[in-house]
Amino acid sequence: MNEINLSCAPADRRQWNNWTDIDWAGCEAAVQKLQGRIVKAQKEGRPGKVKALQWTLTHSFYAKALAVKRVTSNKGKNTAGVDKVLWTTVATAKRWVLSPI
Repeated sequence: MNEINLSCAPADRRQWNNWTDIDWAGCEAAVQKLQGRIVKAQKEGRPGKVKALQWTLTHSFYAKALAVKRVTSNKGKNTAGVDKVLWTTVATAKRWVLSPI
């Protein structure tokens, strides 16, 4: 009855086993679609819908995977973050994507 739903938006985290198995084009499309829905709801003056969609986006597996990918593949990838941890391997990135936080 009180089951915790860890995957709120498109993409079930159990669909892939390797970092390279993620459909990055589909990932970006799903995140852009959610962002577009947020903009549309804002323009329509629906603050409740905006808040709900923002929550969905921030808890989305796809959004989290894209964020980790950006952090691990950009020019600053050799700089540790505020947590003083450097994500250098695919296994580390995968662990952070699958973490519940």
